[in-house]
Parts: sequence; C-alpha cells; structure tokens
Amino acid sequence: MPETLHRHKVHESTSQDVEKVQESGIRKKKSLFRNWPLMSSIIVYCIFSFHDMAYTEVFSLWAESDKKYGGLSLSSEDVGQVLAVTGASLLVYQLFLYPRINKVLGPIKSSRIAAILCIPILFAYPYMTYISEPGLSIILNIASAIKNNLAVTIITGTFILQNNAVPQDQRGAANGLSMTGMSFFKALAPAGAGIVFSWAQKRQHAFFFPGDQMVFFLLNVVELVGLILTFKPFLAVPERCDSR
Repeated sequence: MPETLHRHKVHESTSQDVEKVQESGIRKKKSLFRNWPLMSSIIVYCIFSFHDMAYTEVFSLWAESDKKYGGLSLSSEDVGQVLAVTGASLLVYQLFLYPRINKVLGPIKSSRIAAILCIPILFAYPYMTYISEPGLSIILNIASAIKNNLAVTIITGTFILQNNAVPQDQRGAANGLSMTGMSFFKALAPAGAGIVFSWAQKRQHAFFFPGDQMVFFLLNVVELVGLILTFKPFLAVPERCDSR
C-alpha cells in the first residue's frame, strides 16, 4: 500500500507539472496584433492585393474603351482571349517556375524584383493604343502574362512571410486575419478603380497625365508604396528568413 500511495503522488505531481507547463506556454503565446513581422507582412499583402484587384478592374475597361479615349477598342471576345492566355501562363509559372525562383531568391527579393518590373510595364500600357494589329495582340498578351505572373510572385512571397512570422499553432488565426484584411482591401479596389477610370475619361486633354495615363500612373503609385514597404524598418522579417 505505501508503494501504491507513493506512485499515486508522483503521478499527481507529474500531472500538475504538465498542466503548469501548458498554462505557462499558453500565457507566453504572443498576440498576433503585437507580432510586427506578421502585421507588417499583412499590410504589404493587403496593399498589393488592392493593387491587383484595381488593375483587374481597370484592364478590361481600358482594353474595351475606344482608342479616342486612350483605350484599345478591343471586343469582349478579344479581351477574353488575352485573359485565357494569361491564365494558362499563370498555371505553368506557378507549377514549374516560381518554386525555383523562390528557392534561389527567397520570398522577399523575388517580391521586390517583381514589384520593380511591374512599374515600367504599367507605364507602357497607355502607349499601346498607338500600336496596330497584329502587333497589338502579341504585345498585349505578353505584357498581360508578365504583369500577372509578377503579381503572383509578390502575393505568394508576402503570404510565405506571413506564415513564417508565426509558430505552427498560430498559422490558422494568422491566415484568417490576413484574409480578412485582404478581402476588405479587395472590396474597396473595384469601386476606387472605377471612379478613377471614369474621372480620367473626362480629362483627355489635361497637361499632367491625360486620360488613361493618370489611371496607370496611380496604379504605379500604389505599386511603389507597396515596394517601399517591403524594406526595413517597416517590414520586419523573421530571423530564419532574414538572409534572403
């Protein structure tokens, strides 16, 4: 009997120790809102998501508008073909190319390079109205594919940073928080892009970025803001990702 009682006490003390360790572990969990590496990557993610949704909204409106308003005078069928080619390129890029790029450059450098390359591409869009067929279709397909693949590089890179900024048991909550913020920004983007596009149509003869040039200029401004925020001191990177 004494031996049995002795073992029982050891079992109780062990259980109490385990409970104390678990409680202390729960208390030591860092709040997501105080986790600046996570919050900074979510903010960057939301800004680029806003940009991508605004670009998606503007692209079809711009491509189908008349050339006298700075558009391309394309039909809905032509725009659909461009988007289909872009979608096929995204599939190939995400399956075969992006994993290798991320392995070599890492999520931060690849996102920065992609954001830098997006700016001249968007700057060139308004001048496509001066190109005639068949060169227009070829250039537009190439530009659209490159632009969207670069956007995927940025979004995926920031998403990787978010998951690396939290421990395994907090990733579900972190992803939920980032999806909420991203959805809010994506909800604002179409309305904002539509308002800006309508306003730009009324200033075809303005001195400063007339017509659709203003639309793509503002898209570049958002892209530039996102690019700047990928640098320190704003973007805090976890130590295991800091080398890349």
